[in-house]
Amino acid sequence: MTDTPRRRRGAAFAAGSLVATGLAATLNAGAAAAAPSVDELVRELGLEAHVEGGYFRRTYAAEDHPRVATPAGERYSLTSIFYLLTRESPTGHFHRNRSDIVHYFQLGDPITYYLLHPDGRLETVVMGQDVAAGQRLQLTVPGGIWKASSLGDGPHGYGLISEAVSPGFDYADMTLGDAATLAEAFPEHADLVRRLAHGDGKSTQGGR
Repeated sequence: MTDTPRRRRGAAFAAGSLVATGLAATLNAGAAAAAPSVDELVRELGLEAHVEGGYFRRTYAAEDHPRVATPAGERYSLTSIFYLLTRESPTGHFHRNRSDIVHYFQLGDPITYYLLHPDGRLETVVMGQDVAAGQRLQLTVPGGIWKASSLGDGPHGYGLISEAVSPGFDYADMTLGDAATLAEAFPEHADLVRRLAHGDGKSTQGGR
């Protein structure tokens, strides 16, 4: 094979690409190693176990602003939380909120969200930092949609998001889904529902 300047440039480019790829992998590995642990996040962010699964802490309520009138009563105009899924608690079980919720990916491994719309349509969204692969940094879920989340594989062993809820979250506005009831309502998604929903038949209040 004849050695030409063009071929040498191509070989150099390929070698440079391999070096860059290796460097990126090394940097990513270093970032993962430097990331906080689950115990550090729970401790430093003041998180506690959530009835939906995972851990949470309310970080904001619009106490200095007028309350918002809703059919269920007055609410804060906005509340916000941290929400953490871990390998030991990897599922946010199916539940439904009356308010709209905006989710913001913070750090860690990807989290898949499963949204069951009233018309029976299933929408799947992966939140994470790899936007080139279609992962989302932000997700809005309107009120009235059943929602579950599941932690994906990755080096961190957790995924951390924030949520902004408007009108602000109230215990009375969240219903924790029962597996049998949801499987009957969404028979085409029964396997998913049974995997990601509670099975005790209770409507349970969470906390945001």
